[in-house]
Amino acid sequence: MNTLYAIGEMLIDFTAQETGAVGEALTFRKNAGGAPANVAVCVAKLGKRAELVTKLGKDPFGDFLAETLRREGVGTRFVFRTDEANTALAFVSRDEKGERSFSFYRNPSADMLLSEKEVEEIPFERGDILTFGSVDLCDAPVKRAHLAAIAKARAAGTIISFDPNLRYSLWKSAEALLSTVREFLPLADLLKVSDDELFDITGIEDEKEAVSSLFQGEVKLVLVTKGKAGATVYTGGRSLTVPTDTGSKVVDTTGAGDSFLGTILYQLLGRGIEALSDGELTEMLKRANRAATAVVSREGAIPAMPAYREVFEDKR
Repeated sequence: MNTLYAIGEMLIDFTAQETGAVGEALTFRKNAGGAPANVAVCVAKLGKRAELVTKLGKDPFGDFLAETLRREGVGTRFVFRTDEANTALAFVSRDEKGERSFSFYRNPSADMLLSEKEVEEIPFERGDILTFGSVDLCDAPVKRAHLAAIAKARAAGTIISFDPNLRYSLWKSAEALLSTVREFLPLADLLKVSDDELFDITGIEDEKEAVSSLFQGEVKLVLVTKGKAGATVYTGGRSLTVPTDTGSKVVDTTGAGDSFLGTILYQLLGRGIEALSDGELTEMLKRANRAATAVVSREGAIPAMPAYREVFEDKR
């Protein structure tokens, strides 16, 4: 069985139990989160092998996250521990529609100290997938670890996936984040972006033109997620849009995009992204939309990741 390797942050989401600004909340619920970890858990819960590549603090929060991975079936061979920094924390607030805003505590956090040396032994193979986001592409050792892992994966014929997942509050400026994202875009085979991120990244208002500009370097497939409107996949000269179920109640959108991407990558593990038919692409989006719909109906990220039956067992 091939393996999904997710590199980057794992952290504690403290989710406000009251709607409104995070500073006004009185109570918070602790949940395991972090986009790469969410994707890895999604793939593992659906039934395929996943490994997280990250660094946690030698603190109680790090213990909690490591145990969460073990409980969810995600490999921890490349989860390192350090006493040089604490495990990252994020405080999550929600509005009446379940949309979130984040306040991060990581200056630095343990994940930022992941080093090039610590990714040298990852046994990438053809048919595996390496996925990453932008949160840990900051000017820290972890950025160099990403570059080393990407180069090693490319040499092995591993598929590389990138979800920019823009978090402006973590960067000195918007341009610092966007210029870094643009640096990494051509290194990936597959890109997943939300429709509201697409203009920020490309500066182009027309969706098709904006996506066309992303097909540089190694890029072969682009996924654009659109919330309740579903998602569109672009590959070569083709594009297909699959709507989603709009009847579900939205409780918390945390992790929705990660479950979408995780479900896509689950379906591509050991299969690749070459020569996918319209029918195969449509089915992939249908399942990924179904995963995201399940996730937004409950609170948290990792606790909300879908089970196989929710995504792949059609109701009779």
